[in-house]
Amino acid sequence: MKKITLILLLFSISLSAQEEKKDYSSKVATIDSTIATLYSVISGDKGVKRDWDLFKHLFQKDAKLIATNKNKNGESVVKYMSPDDYISTAGNWLVENGFHEVEISRKTQTFGNIAHVFTTYQAFKSKDDTTPFMRGINSVQLFNDGKRWWIINIYWTQESEENPIPEKYLTTD
Repeated sequence: MKKITLILLLFSISLSAQEEKKDYSSKVATIDSTIATLYSVISGDKGVKRDWDLFKHLFQKDAKLIATNKNKNGESVVKYMSPDDYISTAGNWLVENGFHEVEISRKTQTFGNIAHVFTTYQAFKSKDDTTPFMRGINSVQLFNDGKRWWIINIYWTQESEENPIPEKYLTTD
């Protein structure tokens, strides 16, 4: 009797886990939906939790998020992160401060099952803000496995006085 009860318990837990798994297929069906989901999943007002399961769903295994900036000595450096590293590094900051990343321009190139998206963004602390506190460019590499688009890498840098965004990346073709 104990074995039957245990089997039924395990079966019901398995069914519950399957029911709780969300269907994110529409979020990665096209390049447009994948990029839109990327922006929306990290965006939210102060105190709003992010859907990190959806965030991780965007990325192929071994994908990297690569931030560029200047160190204390003014030297250009890169920081390589996995999606989990990004969540542990930036996740709390996004919730504690509010962060809305909004695409303002996009240049997309595709060949076969690969794509490169050069997407210019501006960032706000609140969705009601009218002046961005930051702008920059995300270079996003994607792969289509025949079923969906996967983000392979995101490589980005922020705009600065010495490195303003060129006008050609502020308009969409």
